[in-house]
Amino acid sequence: MSASNGQLHGCQMIDDGLIDSHCHLDFDAFAADRDAVWQRSRAAGVSSVIIPGVSIRQWRTLFALVRNNPDWYGAVGVHPWWVKDLAIAPTQLQQAVIERVDAEMRSGSRCVAVGECGLDALIKTPMDRQLAVFRPQLAAACDLELPLIVHGVKAHSEVLRALKQFRPRCGGVIHAFAGSEEIAREYWNLGFYLGIGGTITYPRAAKTRRTVAAVPAESLILESDAPDMPHAGRQGERNSPEYLPNIALTLAELRGTTVEDVTQATASNTRQLFDL
Repeated sequence: MSASNGQLHGCQMIDDGLIDSHCHLDFDAFAADRDAVWQRSRAAGVSSVIIPGVSIRQWRTLFALVRNNPDWYGAVGVHPWWVKDLAIAPTQLQQAVIERVDAEMRSGSRCVAVGECGLDALIKTPMDRQLAVFRPQLAAACDLELPLIVHGVKAHSEVLRALKQFRPRCGGVIHAFAGSEEIAREYWNLGFYLGIGGTITYPRAAKTRRTVAAVPAESLILESDAPDMPHAGRQGERNSPEYLPNIALTLAELRGTTVEDVTQATASNTRQLFDL
């Protein structure tokens, strides 16, 4: 596969360590032991995390945490699961995202993306309503010249159609990518990396495992999606960024390379995408 925008997919010098490009470390699941989880994650080799936004109400508390930890970064977005709770009109959301990002940047917060936003065909919220909330966030990312963190579940066609309509210059990542090499190629050609998480630890995820083994290393970034997306053998448990090395090991095995190579490539990709 070839990228349509070399600017998005270049490499640069990186710090040592894995980067968790998608971790909900601000969620209540970590309220009792957040600091201890992060200490264990650092000990396991995770150097930094990106915490996505999911709702307007959450943005303030998310960035309060980010400001207190130099290794954490944040994003501003409305997740499709929270669309039903949106307290403003969708037509106001583009400006709301822009104003929050500007405010966080002025205060010195490390806001690196718009999202988590997107479409989910497995929830009850009608797709038209989800699209009405997704599109303003695409527009905001274009205005802000920030990458997107995109949630797409059983909705690749609809997500791709929206991305092709807006053509965000800074691209983004398809969170928790699960799909064919053909779909991966479409996203990559639009400037979107593939977020690789615990799904690949399950042998039954044969299609996704084949895809991550075949696509260019330059297209991949790692994510835990903690506290969700537990790994094989940990079903029913709280997921954690401290388990990210297991994803790196599985990806190395699938690609026939070393964990060191996976760590370097995915960290470089993440820094390039989010300008860390």
